[in-house]
Amino acid sequence: MDRSVDVGEPSRPTEFSTTAAAEPTGLSASSPVSTTGPTLCIDGYNIAMTKGTGIATYGRNLLSTVRGMGYDTQVIYGPPRKRSKRPLLNETALVDAERPRKNRRIARYLQTLTSRNGVKAWPVTPSGEVFWPTRAGGRPQASSFWAAHDLFFRANRSFSAYRKETPVDFDVEGGRRPDIMHWTATLPLHARGVPNVYTIHDLIPLRLPHTTLDDKPAYFALCRAIARRADHIAVVSETTRQDVIRMLGVSEDRVTNTYQAVHLPSSLTSRPDAEVATELEGIFDLGWKDYFLHFGAIEPKKNLGRIVEAYLASGCTTPLVVVGGRAWLDEPETALMNQVLADKGPSAERIRRYEYLPFSMLVSLIRGARATLFPSLYEGFGLPVLESMALGTAVLTSTGGSLPEVAGDAAISVDPYDVPAMSRGLRALEQDEALRLDLEARGRIQAAKFSVEAYRARLADLYAKVGA
Repeated sequence: MDRSVDVGEPSRPTEFSTTAAAEPTGLSASSPVSTTGPTLCIDGYNIAMTKGTGIATYGRNLLSTVRGMGYDTQVIYGPPRKRSKRPLLNETALVDAERPRKNRRIARYLQTLTSRNGVKAWPVTPSGEVFWPTRAGGRPQASSFWAAHDLFFRANRSFSAYRKETPVDFDVEGGRRPDIMHWTATLPLHARGVPNVYTIHDLIPLRLPHTTLDDKPAYFALCRAIARRADHIAVVSETTRQDVIRMLGVSEDRVTNTYQAVHLPSSLTSRPDAEVATELEGIFDLGWKDYFLHFGAIEPKKNLGRIVEAYLASGCTTPLVVVGGRAWLDEPETALMNQVLADKGPSAERIRRYEYLPFSMLVSLIRGARATLFPSLYEGFGLPVLESMALGTAVLTSTGGSLPEVAGDAAISVDPYDVPAMSRGLRALEQDEALRLDLEARGRIQAAKFSVEAYRARLADLYAKVGA
């Protein structure tokens, strides 16, 4: 059954964002891990951020999945504090809220200049004494960690200045060198002596340059450097796979599409609907399946400006809830919404905005929504669509980027530039209860195609290609 709404002319190419509005999906590390299988290490560049990002979610889900495959897991961090003789202080440095002291100019110059020669990472073994911040996702599912002073900061500075990547050496005294290094983002780093896999989530700065603030020549140079150096490249959709092959000149046999999977804690998904409904009414004064929801960082590719325009033009009385913090170039996206809220007229009562919510609360909001609105301009994957379908919520999405791969025929799909089409989709979701229930059922079936088991099989194929 075709659920697409009249889309008019084909949409223009757009962009993918990996910034989430709330805590990353994933579990904290509390269960024992295997130490007999191969060891996989990922970077903690996004995982270390105090608020979740889509790439942090990706990294946490990756750790959880490969643990289930028998891998031992590690994370490498780049704390601003140098190595201490006291192991406990090395661990606290990974999650310390203390503001780092700025390096003096000469020291910073020397650090940037010498970064190309390599940095040494030291092992950090969890003591069980340090409490990790749960609002940022808790301790990653890893048995041990590595740390290298200012690793990501100095590597990025070095590449920006000299177009040179930073090698990483593992000080194996007291630690176990990983059998494979999986960089979860485009970083100017590579591990010496082990296979290096890089995930490229999208090429949005090149496809939709007007939607990001990246230095485009530097970004292109970094992507090309990764394409040359990588033992293998992982992507999360066929859309991105074809972009990488075509735009970076990578041979097809060096790029593997693994897609993604959703890891939703059973403690949240198994809660009775009635309990969640009571929570939503008590906290937000929202009824069960009686509001539209948009969540994600506010930036151009998320298309919030058109969502609000379409919602106001639709005449729908179902409230619109927007959850998302400011990212970049957000002013045009929020201008209409902010004006409506400032006027405090009748339309203002229909829109609710929250900058940040804990992950557990966001899951409740997704479960209780009449529909998730995610007509993004372009996505490398589109995790909010998959999360919503898995939680039994109808979805209105777009024809941009990889979103048709994720949504299949289980969502209303519109041209992301066609505001009237969005308005028609909103009215259909508000007025047609049978349509909503059908989309919910189809969504659960579609979400099952991105199961953990399928993800494990794709990852096993990926790592087999680099001999791990």
